[in-house]
Amino acid sequence: MNRMPLRSLAAVAVLATACALGTEPQITESLLPAFQSVPPGFSNATSSFAGDSATGNPEWGPQGRHGGRGHGPGRGMGPGAGFGSFMMGGGLGGLFMGHGFGPGFGRGRHGDLRYLPGDCDYDSSSGRVVCEPETRNGLTITRSAAYYDADGQLQTGFDRLTTNTINLQIGVSGTRIRRDGDTSTLQHASDRTVSGLAPGSTQRTVDGTSAGEETTVGTNDQGHFTALRIIGDTIQGLVIPVEAGTRIYPVAGTVIRSMQATVTYDGQDPVTSSRREVITYDGSDTATIVITHDGETKTGTFTLPRGRLTCP
Repeated sequence: MNRMPLRSLAAVAVLATACALGTEPQITESLLPAFQSVPPGFSNATSSFAGDSATGNPEWGPQGRHGGRGHGPGRGMGPGAGFGSFMMGGGLGGLFMGHGFGPGFGRGRHGDLRYLPGDCDYDSSSGRVVCEPETRNGLTITRSAAYYDADGQLQTGFDRLTTNTINLQIGVSGTRIRRDGDTSTLQHASDRTVSGLAPGSTQRTVDGTSAGEETTVGTNDQGHFTALRIIGDTIQGLVIPVEAGTRIYPVAGTVIRSMQATVTYDGQDPVTSSRREVITYDGSDTATIVITHDGETKTGTFTLPRGRLTCP
């Protein structure tokens, strides 16, 4: 992803003032940056998070001599990142701002060119199209998809004329030696179903879940530490109208996003911070977001498809 333009960085600063939670200044500097990116490899799964650690986000870890320094929200952020630190994981992914689930979605060889590579075959025992595992940078990625027609009947592959529903499952696991010499163990998974893909459909419906866990063990000038980051989301009944030639965005549904970061130094008590974001679409061009960070809650709204967050 490209770096955020300077004008967007200015917007982040404005929003940080307007919608800041009172608890945030008390959060240790080593934990707050954890919410501004996604764990390595998590961007291979399907989720609502826009961050991509492979294209700009530094590796997260406790502040120290080399143990993963914090970073501001201007690195590796995608659509929706104008919310700055108030939208976790690099911002809200473009698919959830009205970019990507339009008439062209699901027209690739396997129905989704982004997530499903070409080397995939139907497996009769599972009823799914299964791809060969892919290993890169110490992580192994597994992918499979199931296809259904408008009557809910299982298909052996994607058909441009009859496939109405795709279920995509992705797993990511492995261990990475980071640039700073620390070691991260990762386990991610996602499960997403998109329906309304058959020709003539007037809307797409999206449901899904994602979950990821990153455990980093290392040493900095404060001592030996274990850093744990847990991330995930749930997408419930997200409805996107299909109207060629117009800007489209979700008109119904809920996206629930959460993240927790914990750092434990040898001989010390763990320090934990958690954040939850609930985004609700109500059919208008304004979505509502409820943010809870370490027990403090604030409610805001933003206009679609690329509106700014405002808080009462």
